[in-house]
Amino acid sequence: MRTRTTLLLLFLTLAVAPALAQQDTTWQPWHWLLGEWVGEGSPGEGWFSLTPDLGGRVLVRKNHAEYPASDNRPRVVHDDLLIVYRDSSQGPARAVYFDNEGHVITYGVTTSEGAIVFTSAKAGDAPIFRLTYSRLEGDMIDVIFEMSKDGERFMTYLQGKCRRRK
Repeated sequence: MRTRTTLLLLFLTLAVAPALAQQDTTWQPWHWLLGEWVGEGSPGEGWFSLTPDLGGRVLVRKNHAEYPASDNRPRVVHDDLLIVYRDSSQGPARAVYFDNEGHVITYGVTTSEGAIVFTSAKAGDAPIFRLTYSRLEGDMIDVIFEMSKDGERFMTYLQGKCRRRK
């Protein structure tokens, strides 16, 4: 009986160990940002989602924003897609961005306990872009999109808060 119990425990350990070893923690620093978010405030309105895709190999962010017409500009509708990936399982995340205006931006990504920062590389005369998601209290985040000519002095282009929808 004792041998059977020992063999059963050994068998169960061998069966469960590979599953535990295969648990993917690639996106662990991103867990607080996954889901659906809605923008708060004005002058525009918008939402974004960030979800795993391709069996967890990538994260996909879909973003939609609308800005009302003003005296000197027409209504603006902005849609973009951001795909976050890793070159290797241990390497830092990278991302590629596409929007309905024809922009394509590649980013390096850094993560910390309460922030995820996307920074583009210098490419010719194009500005350097930085997109920062910062975790706030409750189900709120702060989003800042900045630009720089030199990569050191950034100017805020857009900033807003988002609330988790799901």
